[in-house]
Amino acid sequence: MKFLPTLISFFLQSRSRRRNLIALMRYFLALATLIAFYSVGFHVLMAWEGQDHTWFTGVYWTLTVMSTLGFGDITFHTDMGRAFSTLVLLSGTVFMLILLPFTFLQFFWTPWMAAQVAARRPRQMDPDIFDHVVLTQHDPLSTALIERLVQFRYSYVLIEPDVTEATRLADEGLSVIAGDLDDPDTYHRARVADAALVVTACTDEVNVQVASTVRGISEQTAILATADVPASVDILQLAGCTHVLQLADMLGASLARRATGDAMTHVIGEFDEVGIAEATVRRTPLVGKTLAEADLRKKAGVTVVGVWERGQFQPARAETAITENTVLVLAANEEQRYRYDSLFSIYNQSADPVIIIGCGRVGRATARTLAQLEVDYRIIERDSGVVQDADKSVIGSAADLEVLKAAGIDNAPAVVLTTRDDDTNVYLAIYCRKLRPDIKIISRANLERNVQTLHRAGTDVVMSYPSVGAREIANVLERSSTLMIAEGLEVVRLPVPDSLAGKGIAESEIRPRTGCSVVAISKDGETTINPDPAHVLPVGGEMILIATAENERAFLKEFGA
Repeated sequence: MKFLPTLISFFLQSRSRRRNLIALMRYFLALATLIAFYSVGFHVLMAWEGQDHTWFTGVYWTLTVMSTLGFGDITFHTDMGRAFSTLVLLSGTVFMLILLPFTFLQFFWTPWMAAQVAARRPRQMDPDIFDHVVLTQHDPLSTALIERLVQFRYSYVLIEPDVTEATRLADEGLSVIAGDLDDPDTYHRARVADAALVVTACTDEVNVQVASTVRGISEQTAILATADVPASVDILQLAGCTHVLQLADMLGASLARRATGDAMTHVIGEFDEVGIAEATVRRTPLVGKTLAEADLRKKAGVTVVGVWERGQFQPARAETAITENTVLVLAANEEQRYRYDSLFSIYNQSADPVIIIGCGRVGRATARTLAQLEVDYRIIERDSGVVQDADKSVIGSAADLEVLKAAGIDNAPAVVLTTRDDDTNVYLAIYCRKLRPDIKIISRANLERNVQTLHRAGTDVVMSYPSVGAREIANVLERSSTLMIAEGLEVVRLPVPDSLAGKGIAESEIRPRTGCSVVAISKDGETTINPDPAHVLPVGGEMILIATAENERAFLKEFGA
């Protein structure tokens, strides 16, 4: 019943659709006139042959012949009647088998389906939802961000300009409304004034338009935009953006920090006084030992909370083996990191440059960060026009062995793949691994689904553009209890559950039962970093855990919070 008014309104609100509706009515009027004419002709000829039939029989015979169902119980016996039957048959073929389907589809079925889509179009944000996130584009970045918003229990709404696509996304279970990005009504329906954050990751020009439109509705709502070029940062801020992220630069900096090639700690995130760092162990005395045998807590004061093995995070256990490909994830303060670095700074020192393949924005950002870290580098780039420092560049294809040798592949401690094409990065990862089985390979992934493929190709560290972007955006949100530090890994602050209050950390068996590692305990403003396993969890205190999303869910299910 609700659909009928929508259908009628759909046909009447457009001049072209009204014209189509009139044409359809004219067709049916012409068809009805022709059926009536043939029915009268049927009775005239039957009377001439001496046969008598009812008027409904004439209509029945006409429809039977015009629809080519054939002759059955009623037939003519003269040539005149058969000629008339032939005329009815031929005209029926044209009117009912050719014109009717075309006319029905063109003037009714297609508009009817369009009206059905329009009736199902998501139009309005739920009025009972507040502090939600408004997204302006459906792409790999927003897909990764939505997964994290769902994990953090944030409400969101995605704006999709295309009605058909919006309906499809809604059918897939996404929270979406249809509307143009430059239409203030769209943001009113998204209830942007009640939103916690607007995220726009379109082109810089569209982002400026979005920010200006949102600011015309609300001066308080936070707006986060991405910037493709540095010159757009100031413009976006002037348009009203409260946060502007240059994700390509952030990705390049993250790749560079993992490409230094040394065995020292490199901070990847800080949570209050707790620093989370990564350290490679290749060619150090740690290789071949278990974490228990390494005993880094006693030697350096750091706590190994987990390890990366070919892109897979594993919670630290006493029996965890340390291999050449292991990257330790450490929880430590500045003094403890210094003690660790003092033990292992002598290893993997290399004066040879790191190789960067690709001189796009990510490649240039990687080079700038390496320069800040005082690490030498060489960039391989096909297009000499984009090269900024000729002394540190090698022009040519990275698939050419001579080009790689000119860049120093024989002695380079690491190679960073920064091209925008994942297939190219997979090819180069396999090629570099074949040339140098011991080299460290770090790669960019443009689609999250290719992360595992790159690891299988021999890459040691893979950082996906959507994941890095989603992590940075999620960290901007007002959620001080969580810090995402790597793909799939986060630091979480939780109140000490009643079921654990008064128990020692070892006694509570948090790590064996949930995979979470306790890296700090705080109470009354005092924080204990890397507490002793016998440390008692205080009543009314807080605990800082490092865990994957799955580990966090297991903790909440096991102990509550």
